[in-house]
Amino acid sequence: MSNYHFNEIEKKWQQYWAKNGTFHASNTSEKPKYYVLDMFPYPSGAGLHVGHPLGYIASDIYARYKRHKGFNVLHPQGYDSFGLPAEQYAIQTGQHPRITTEENIKTYRRQLDQIGFSFDWSRELRTSEPEFYKWTQWIFTELFNHYYDNDSDKAESIESLIKRFETEGNSNVNAVCDADTETFSAEEWSNYSEKEQADILLKYRLTYLAKSEVNWCPELGTVLANDEIVNGVSERGGFPVVRKKMTQWSMRISAYAERLLQDLNDIDWPEP
Repeated sequence: MSNYHFNEIEKKWQQYWAKNGTFHASNTSEKPKYYVLDMFPYPSGAGLHVGHPLGYIASDIYARYKRHKGFNVLHPQGYDSFGLPAEQYAIQTGQHPRITTEENIKTYRRQLDQIGFSFDWSRELRTSEPEFYKWTQWIFTELFNHYYDNDSDKAESIESLIKRFETEGNSNVNAVCDADTETFSAEEWSNYSEKEQADILLKYRLTYLAKSEVNWCPELGTVLANDEIVNGVSERGGFPVVRKKMTQWSMRISAYAERLLQDLNDIDWPEP
């Protein structure tokens, strides 16, 4: 029996896929659409770990299966390359985070290609690029400039709310807001200072400042999520974490609770 020269065979076909855009998802295809999305990896200096292909292989098999079934499959990949891990790695290595991130991404890309995944690399995303994170900034300002109107059951501009305050106060405003929001008339609104008006609007905005208890890591200079803490210290660096009340930006996600619940009826989502 002849030997299976996998290095030669895999290299040949991976080069063919890259050259011919085999896995490119067309924007104008007549085929039915299918979207297979993986969790983007953080490009650390250590390279891929076993958990990455563990998930990616399963989704890649399904993406290939759907292509064979005649679907126009969108199967992108990208890098969660912005934030605390990049900052800490830069501190540890003494290099600028852009340099270390670029080098780490090169390693990840080489490893992902060697495994032979069917990603559409023309749609690669990097969360550390301004072309990407400008949209997170955009959506924050959109949320900040809107409130949730219960009567229309959707977000409305904060400017329209200000006009209502100017003409009728807030007694007839049916909106999601802080529980301690006091009732005021149009005359009272006009007599408020600029700061007082701004404070009232924060009680309605979809993004607002509020004091809440958080996991604070002094060494990292940031708030951490519960899953970023292991045995009372930060997962990254092993620094002490304390519970602390701090003023931070919050979002009125609960305003959309009922709409989110009802929209489950419109998607193919398993009951569990």
